[in-house]
Amino acid sequence: MSISIALAGNPNSGKTTLFNALTGSNQRVGNWPGVTVDKKEGKLKKYKDVEVIDLPGIYSLSPYTKEEVVSRDYLINEKPDAIINLVDASNIERNLFLTTQLLDIGIPVIIALNMIDIVNKNGDKIDSRKLSEILGCPVVETSALKGDGLQELSRQAVEIAKSGKKASPKRQFSKPVEDALAKIAELIKNDVPAESLRWYAIKLFERDIRVLEQTHLSNEVKGQIEEIILECENAYDDTSVSIIIHESYEYITNVVQSCVKKARTGMTISDRIDSVVTNRILGLPIFVAVMFLVYYISVTTIGTLVTDFTNDMFVGTLIQEPLGNWLQSIGTADWLTGLIVDGIVGGIGSILGFLPQLLILFFFLAILEDCGYMARIAFLMDRLFRKFGMSGKSFIPLLIGTGCGVPGIMASRTIEQQNDRRMTIMTTTFMPCGAKLPVIALIAGAIFGGAWWVAPSAYFLGIASVIVSGIILKKTKPFMGEPSPFVMELPAYHFPSAVNVARSIYDRGSSFVKKAFTVYLLASIFVWFTASFGFANGSFGLVESLDQSILHDIGSAIAGLFAPLGFGRWETTVATFMGIVAKEQVVGVFGVLTSIGDADLALELVDSANLESLAPVAALFSSSIASYSFLAFNLLCAPCIAAINTIRAEMNNWKWSLFAIGYQCGFAYCVSLMIYQLGTFFAGGSFGIGTFFGFAVLAVFLFMLFRPMPKQRTIANSKLRAAI
Repeated sequence: MSISIALAGNPNSGKTTLFNALTGSNQRVGNWPGVTVDKKEGKLKKYKDVEVIDLPGIYSLSPYTKEEVVSRDYLINEKPDAIINLVDASNIERNLFLTTQLLDIGIPVIIALNMIDIVNKNGDKIDSRKLSEILGCPVVETSALKGDGLQELSRQAVEIAKSGKKASPKRQFSKPVEDALAKIAELIKNDVPAESLRWYAIKLFERDIRVLEQTHLSNEVKGQIEEIILECENAYDDTSVSIIIHESYEYITNVVQSCVKKARTGMTISDRIDSVVTNRILGLPIFVAVMFLVYYISVTTIGTLVTDFTNDMFVGTLIQEPLGNWLQSIGTADWLTGLIVDGIVGGIGSILGFLPQLLILFFFLAILEDCGYMARIAFLMDRLFRKFGMSGKSFIPLLIGTGCGVPGIMASRTIEQQNDRRMTIMTTTFMPCGAKLPVIALIAGAIFGGAWWVAPSAYFLGIASVIVSGIILKKTKPFMGEPSPFVMELPAYHFPSAVNVARSIYDRGSSFVKKAFTVYLLASIFVWFTASFGFANGSFGLVESLDQSILHDIGSAIAGLFAPLGFGRWETTVATFMGIVAKEQVVGVFGVLTSIGDADLALELVDSANLESLAPVAALFSSSIASYSFLAFNLLCAPCIAAINTIRAEMNNWKWSLFAIGYQCGFAYCVSLMIYQLGTFFAGGSFGIGTFFGFAVLAVFLFMLFRPMPKQRTIANSKLRAAI
């Protein structure tokens, strides 16, 4: 029979690193039934019949978030053979709160005392043998990052899973609480599993609604339980939930005092670093400098050099030219040669040419995530976001969204308040994800000669759009209310794991490449076909000029919509709409069009010699302001189809989904309108009807930003009157 082992632990405790180390490449990722929460499973190394289920990172088994509900339902209903509870040894007191709840479930538990290397480095001592005796379960010292203790952990986990030996913790609450729990246990002993009796008693004492619904108790029993709870609450003058939390932490404090000896009580190295990087004054400037450096290196310096070589030499000289000559030499039809060389190779090559820049960006982001700095950024942004009525929890999805908007949107589920969660879903894709980086690099290279400021400005334009949207939306009825509380662990700094960094780069890079040979391939073929075929001289077939193509007719029909934004040409219109399929396809469209386009299109050259291949793109824009307006619109408008589908799934409401897409497109249009119209005016252009609308939109934005927050009581009264 196969054995199932659940891996449970707090966020930022090294659980992902441990899961990867225990399972290697034998992993599957999906969704838990009925919810969009990641479900990770894998085979335990050297044990073919042992399945490891990585539960979402949680702080407790209380039903406050989807992750906690998913984890609890799995443990209670599916009953795995054993639980590996990952405990951050460097933050043991906070982590043991979840441990105490897991021990009550009645499933065999083994504790992985992780990051023990950091504890030893600090000179602290943890008596793991004594800790094991007190908690009544095996304790194994591990370092998931270095691979220490993992074989012993695997061996003992399999042993307790096979033996079924349950934990026997020596935990006792104060007498009044224990008496209350004993009375509740006596009332429900015939309605719940015997091995989980204490856990059910505690949860019913806490008035856990989901547990109350699942136990199907009679009204008489429910009434008796309520009397027991009220009696205890009156004795302590506190709520039942607070009583359990207080009692649990008193017990945990005693455990820590018995088993842990601190070498020093002063500031640790992490504390000293945090005193600088999370400083109220220096924190944000340091964050700006770090992200500027990341994008500067990824896009402007090293990234540009590698991408130029890939685009000009590898794709153009080494693949397209020889391939085209060979196809012509064997007598291939002109239309088929054009499809292969210009449509497929040109389209995909123009996108894959930016893969080196993406990999460099992913490398730096993986290092920042793994060393612990990204958690500090979330902490910093909480201060900033709260000033504008938003929760720091909103920054976590935004941060994840810089890699890909899909997981970024899904990360919003950790936000309890529905209005905050909806607002976060709507604004997460404002951040420049990996798919948008090729567009940023294209505009930076083709129009601005590789200017250093373009890529960082795109990143901070995304943050500014999120903040502005937050201020505006928070002053409307659907989004009004206090922001969700933000609580998170700040893990100790450590050197990034080469394995974790490599895995992160591989996962993100492989996803990009897979899309290049699926979605981008089909899109490139579509663009090539519609740009190469059309009606000429009364018949349908290959056309000699783009002006006769189907694509020209489609783009021209709607190009006027973008004329006030400065890029009302049919080529840029088509590129923008194809960006809804996948943002990288904006570059793909330009790659196809400029490969088969008229030679006159390349007359305006970029000054830098290594950017000559991008000159046809530069010719599509009347000015640098128009090109930046194009960039801003494509960064802020509706995301790709995959992200739109995720928005629909997370909103779980078509009206809200359509509103989110409409808001993104409308906001992007207004921002681009202001950039082009006001930028052109202040650069010496004349005042026209477009300029008037640009100033009008700016006035509306300023009014929405600085108008006072409507009183919630007034809104509540109006709702009451409407109901009456």
